[in-house]
This record gives sequence, C-alpha cells and structure tokens, in this order.
Amino acid sequence: MHFLVFIKQVPDAAQVRVDYETGTLIREGVPAIINPFDKHAIEAAVRLRDQFGGKVSVLCMGPPMAEEALKEAMSMGADNAYLLSDRIFAGSDTLATSYALWAAAKQIIKEEGPVDIFFAGKQAIDGDTAQTGPGIATRFNVPLITYVIDIRKVDPEKKTVEVVRLIESGQEVIEAPMPCFLTVEEELNTLSYAPLPYLIRAAKTPVKVLNSKNTEIDPSFCGLKNSPTKVRKAFTPPKRERGEMIEGDSLDDILNKLYEKIEPVLKTMGKVQ
Repeated sequence: MHFLVFIKQVPDAAQVRVDYETGTLIREGVPAIINPFDKHAIEAAVRLRDQFGGKVSVLCMGPPMAEEALKEAMSMGADNAYLLSDRIFAGSDTLATSYALWAAAKQIIKEEGPVDIFFAGKQAIDGDTAQTGPGIATRFNVPLITYVIDIRKVDPEKKTVEVVRLIESGQEVIEAPMPCFLTVEEELNTLSYAPLPYLIRAAKTPVKVLNSKNTEIDPSFCGLKNSPTKVRKAFTPPKRERGEMIEGDSLDDILNKLYEKIEPVLKTMGKVQ
C-alpha cells in the first residue's frame, strides 16, 4: 500500500509574538516546526505501513529550510520525502496551494505508484483555514473524511477504510472506498519515539526537490498574483479590561448587587418590566 502525507512547516505558536502596530506575526527568531496535526497524520500512515506493508511518502510545500521538517518526518518512519519549493509559489492562498500540492502529488504518484490513502492534519496552526487538504481531495476527486479520531479498519482486499470522525453533535462512523483522503485530529494517536534505524535512514536519505520545471504545475495558477483570496486588513483584538469583583456578606447579598447592575441592561432587552 502507498500512503501520501501532506505536511506543513509552521512557526512554533508557543513562541509567536504579534506586532500590534502592523497586526502581523513576528516570525523572526521563532523556530519552525512540523504542524502538530500533521505529525499525527505521519504517525497514522507509518502504523498502517507497518501493519499492511508498502511505503509512506511525505510532501511539503515551502522554502528550502522546510527540508528540516521532511527529515524529521523520515525520522518518524516515512520512506520518501518530497519538498515542493519554487519562488512562483510565494504568497499562494489555499486555492493556489492546493493546486500546487495536487500537481506535485501527481508527480509523486508517477514515481512511487498509486496512493491508497492521502493524509493531512485537520488544519495548520498558522492559517487555521482547514481548506488545503479538502482542496487537494477535491482535485483528485476522491472521498474526503475530515476530523478523523480513529481508524477502525482498513481492508486492502475490499479497498475500504472505516473511520470515526468528530461532528458537532458527537461522533460519526464512516466507511469509504480507497483511494480516499483523511484529515486527522490529535486524538487519533499518540506519537512514538523515533527508533535508531529511522534516524539513520533520515540522515542518509536525500529529500527530493520538486518545482515548476520538473512537474506539470502551471505557474498561472500559483503565487500571490493568482490567488483570489486577499487580506484587506489584519488586526489583533483589543485587550480586555479587568472585570469588577462583587463582594457581599452572603450569597443573597451578592446576587442582589449583581441584579442592580444588570437590571438596566435587562430592561433594554425587554426581559424585565
């Protein structure tokens, strides 16, 4: 079986600061990491590879420094790593990004063979759009299952997969034919420690670089110029003022004082006469 995982290198959210004058993130000096949700996608793919055989390929779109993320992915057990890197991708929105990754994935399929399950994290922690994975699945025209928290069964003979996904009212069990695309939650699994053989392979295996010249990517669909999504304004929410502490001799006393304060608001809402 062949599993293809899409990952993204993102700034460590725990160390990101905000420039309150420009409303933008200050990325300088902030370490880059694999998007946390994507790590659980890698873990899931590696476990299925170990159970059913085959290989795990990983694809990341980004600058040359994103090779570090791909090396880490191989240390987690991935067999092949591909970096999609080209200046024409700068400023791409999720539509342009999903197009470029789709085109790069087609090249990987030519080299590594058909994919049974595509994986990605449910969203990236820097953009939080949760749009790129579904965008790729749509271009491949394969079943998409989002917010996966458990992979119950994979049947290579029947070419089906049964998973549990989160929904607003609880959980949902879905069976889908393969190939399919899964976006996963952190609850899906617990990350394993990288064994020594994986670390050695990661150090010795080169990352393959893809770009607009060695793929069928059309530059007219990439980059800031060809991205329909435009950010008109970026801002941070105003800082909240500290609330008032209501004190009293008893609970009834506190509730009476609270009611006195909110009574005018309730009257304007027609809640009291």
